[in-house]
Amino acid sequence: MKRVLITGGAGFIGSHVIEHILRTTDWEIITMDRLGVSGNYHRIKDMKCWEEEGYRVRLVHHDLRSPVNEMLEKKIGQVDYILHLAASTHVDRSIQDPMGFVLDNVVATTNLLMFACNQTALQAFLYFSTDEVFGAAPMGTNYLEWARYNSGNPYSAAKAGGEEMALAFANTYDLPVIITHTMNVFGERQHPEKFIPMCIKAISEGKTITIHANKDRTKAGSRFWIHGRNVANALTFLLEGGARADHLPRPTYWRMPNADKFNIVGEREVDNLEMAQTIARILGKELKYEMVDFHSSRPGHDLRYALDGSKMKALGWSLPVDFEDSLRRTVEWTINNPEWLNK
Repeated sequence: MKRVLITGGAGFIGSHVIEHILRTTDWEIITMDRLGVSGNYHRIKDMKCWEEEGYRVRLVHHDLRSPVNEMLEKKIGQVDYILHLAASTHVDRSIQDPMGFVLDNVVATTNLLMFACNQTALQAFLYFSTDEVFGAAPMGTNYLEWARYNSGNPYSAAKAGGEEMALAFANTYDLPVIITHTMNVFGERQHPEKFIPMCIKAISEGKTITIHANKDRTKAGSRFWIHGRNVANALTFLLEGGARADHLPRPTYWRMPNADKFNIVGEREVDNLEMAQTIARILGKELKYEMVDFHSSRPGHDLRYALDGSKMKALGWSLPVDFEDSLRRTVEWTINNPEWLNK
């Protein structure tokens, strides 16, 4: 039985990772959370498997802007894996409060890395990053794992800073590091400020949705959407040996055998208008929308993000659930649990 520390377990993605681990492994979980803007323990306790498997989860309250002190370190004990999912993630808020995002995504990551250095049996420190560290992707461009950073807003810059600290600890302290880049994640229990729950709520109430588009308002922004269940599956796949394949090529300048990066990518690219139309079709409702120039309305945002998922495919990983089925399940669940649209 493995012991895993998950930061941000009360967050949206963290809750899906915990649920997947409870359903598919016998691991013991310690989840660390400060219960800030995105943290909500109801996400964990609303899981169908909680009643039977919740005894394997221990909740620890801590704000990683502060170091992990000796008392908390003893309370957590030794772990096999650390999954660092905690982060501030909302681009608009990062534009309003850039220093807060530096504290949450760079300083907090460094504090956790320092804690990890005291873990004598640690097999992997997984840093959960984002496609946005690479900036906007022109049509036809899908970024590989080791592409150069080109952050377009304080959120993505702070996540890139966390990546670099993780790699620095791999090089300096021989810490085993895995970095993942993931695109837009959706699913049950998501914060209502995010695009899909926002669409579900607006379409259900007959309101007009804003679709961010190019300057001419003729082409909507696009993403490779992926469900939280699929992300969780990819993370455990990497932890359980997928990240250790020696046959995969690495950049010629890279000389740290104990660190690597992986892109976790959805099956196909969907623009925001198509996404809203699909949600409206599932709901059986009319879609009312307005196309707006995204740069004028949301400075710091990029019209298109894209990652190359061939590395994970070469490792043998594939999406357990397809996009259409994942989206349908999410919409139906959200309609049947409307309290999550108002949290």
